[in-house]
Amino acid sequence: MSTSNHTGVSHTVFRLLGIPGVEDQHMWISIPFAISYVIALLGNSLLIFMILTKQTLHGPMYLFLCMLAAADIVLSTSTIPQMLAIFWFNAGEISLDRCITQLFCIHSTFVSESGILLVMAFDRYVAICYPLRYTSILTNSLIGKIAVTIFLRSYGTIVPLIFLLKRLTFCKGNTLPNTGCKHIVLARISCDDIRVNIWYGFFVLMSTVVLDLVLIFISYVLILRAVFHMPSQDARHKALSTCGSHVCVIVLFYGPMMFTTLTQRFGHHIAPHIYILLANVSILIAPMVNPIIYGVKTKQIQEQLVPVLCGGQK
Repeated sequence: MSTSNHTGVSHTVFRLLGIPGVEDQHMWISIPFAISYVIALLGNSLLIFMILTKQTLHGPMYLFLCMLAAADIVLSTSTIPQMLAIFWFNAGEISLDRCITQLFCIHSTFVSESGILLVMAFDRYVAICYPLRYTSILTNSLIGKIAVTIFLRSYGTIVPLIFLLKRLTFCKGNTLPNTGCKHIVLARISCDDIRVNIWYGFFVLMSTVVLDLVLIFISYVLILRAVFHMPSQDARHKALSTCGSHVCVIVLFYGPMMFTTLTQRFGHHIAPHIYILLANVSILIAPMVNPIIYGVKTKQIQEQLVPVLCGGQK
């Protein structure tokens, strides 16, 4: 769009509308989100506490799980409190800097989670294909380097979005039809040409999340090939069971994301409030369910969880 359409006013304060079209239902919609957020905070905090304080849970798999739980807390906290403030207090006013900060946290944490899921797939690959070399390959030094790499990749790819948004003139209005700030949602109310924003957003998606998903798929192809070459049925069952939790988490993370992306791209007949609602559910479902999945399906965590919940020591 040509910059000749500028009105000369660039808004620096915006108003988030929540879920347009169902404003009278905001209070009822907030209840399941508030409950889910509390569950996500308590579940992931408990998981982090157990992994950090229990010596038996200091293995590579649990350290990666601790990173995932921390990312879940950041992701849900970046979105849900703002949403609840809109629903409960009609507090939708947000400055440009705060808006960009929020979307930076959301997008960078999302990329971080994708990277963590990839290294967790690598962890399962090493554990099943090279069990005798597991501890010598996944040393604490390598885990630290992996954590730094995930951090640098997620923040390094999202930082340019700040500059791409800062260059824009927001003169189409100052209302955002959403519960939080998203890159394209904010860019669309600019009077400038946003093709660079669109193409860079596409590049980030393909070079991080989509690439991670492809590498995870390859990892599990190699894992399944190794499993089906095992001589014992019990060994095959044990190997597959160690991957069960991770597979569930992968489905919960990438599944809703792919569904909302396809809905946005092809579901033109779907009402906007349905899409916004689905997008918020997709962000919260993984942080809420992940600690439950690992608590139920991982024996070592179960053994440590019961004494903590009962207030005693094993």
